[in-house]
Amino acid sequence: MLFIVSTPIGNLDDLSIRQAKILSLSDVILAEDTRSTGILLQQISKKFNFSRNPSQKLISYYKEKEFEKLPEIVKMLIDGKTVSLVSESGMPLISDPGYLLVKTVIKQGLSFTVVPGASASTTALIYSGFPPDQFLFLGFLPKKRAKKAQLINKLNQIRKFMPNLTVVFYESPKRVSETMEILNEIMPEIDVCVCRELTKMFEEIIRAKPKELISKSYKGEITVVLH
Repeated sequence: MLFIVSTPIGNLDDLSIRQAKILSLSDVILAEDTRSTGILLQQISKKFNFSRNPSQKLISYYKEKEFEKLPEIVKMLIDGKTVSLVSESGMPLISDPGYLLVKTVIKQGLSFTVVPGASASTTALIYSGFPPDQFLFLGFLPKKRAKKAQLINKLNQIRKFMPNLTVVFYESPKRVSETMEILNEIMPEIDVCVCRELTKMFEEIIRAKPKELISKSYKGEITVVLH
């Protein structure tokens, strides 16, 4: 059985008993980052006092390795192994590896279970105070300015037909100011909520217009919400 397991996005207290139990008992854990997952497993042992499967294997599973690892993982599942997929933080597949695996498992007629948990996108959506009933999640925006501007132009067109649409995306702290410059050029009137380091000690929520956010410096993990 394959388990798609969400992990905390910054605060260990957000880890559920169900998540901890499944990760402790798994025969194999597919980890986007084996170092951070190894630390998480140690914390689980201390926090929940669960005994970790002594024969458990931790396998590196990141975007560039997804296709290569598929036959090996499918064989494990057919052989009856309990396999868990985790990303570095949050829900796998959401701007993280896992889509190819889930698609393959479905085609093979194998079972899988999603174990939900904390999500930066929906946490930021609620923090924004913007209408949550219709929202569009874009993952990470393009790195190149021209492609990013093209996408934002398309968003501006969509907003004419869906004025109540809220947009959520992730952005590198190095590119937030550039993104705000583009927003200020194309839709300067839009309301922006920048959520930084969600659930962590230095969590910060900034609500402003794009122009006011251009000159700020940003660090950590960033989620942006527009309306």
